[in-house]
Amino acid sequence: MSRVAEAFAAVPRDGFLPPEQRRFVRRDGALPIGYGATNSQPSTVRAMLELLDARPGDRVLDVGAGSGWTTALLAWLVGPEGRVVGVERIPQVLDFGRANLTAAGPAGPVELHLARPGALGWPEAAPYDRVLVSADASAVPAPLVDQLAPDGVMVIPVRGEMLRIVRRADDPQPEVERHGRYSFVPLVEE
Repeated sequence: MSRVAEAFAAVPRDGFLPPEQRRFVRRDGALPIGYGATNSQPSTVRAMLELLDARPGDRVLDVGAGSGWTTALLAWLVGPEGRVVGVERIPQVLDFGRANLTAAGPAGPVELHLARPGALGWPEAAPYDRVLVSADASAVPAPLVDQLAPDGVMVIPVRGEMLRIVRRADDPQPEVERHGRYSFVPLVEE
């Protein structure tokens, strides 16, 4: 069993859904959590986490933390010696995610923040070994690439295509791998 499969077993999705959506927990689709936000499709989350390859001790940025489910999965993957910083732009969704994380008791250190206007990510805690973005960008966001540590990895949908970006220590141009088409809400980049 892969580490991501172990994380899925350890962090059930239903605890990160509104009560009225829990009956659909086994559905492999995005589910609404309010305010136009969704809890992402499990197969998409699994694919993104496999591409991200977060490891014990990693520092991870979770952009679009939403319900807190991906944040909790990341916390399980990085363990108590790692750190996960989640950022969410909708205050009510942030409160929902915080409550879910408190109830779940994440496996590692987690902090959630309200996104700041004009700032993408959470530069105060950079650099990150891994960055996961759960919203579709119009282009690869330079501010998030800048928050990656040398040899850090970012997984992000850009114009509907899932990208795995590696920032190499010895090359100013990040490596970009393409991994299929996906549908996400748009990333607010202002």
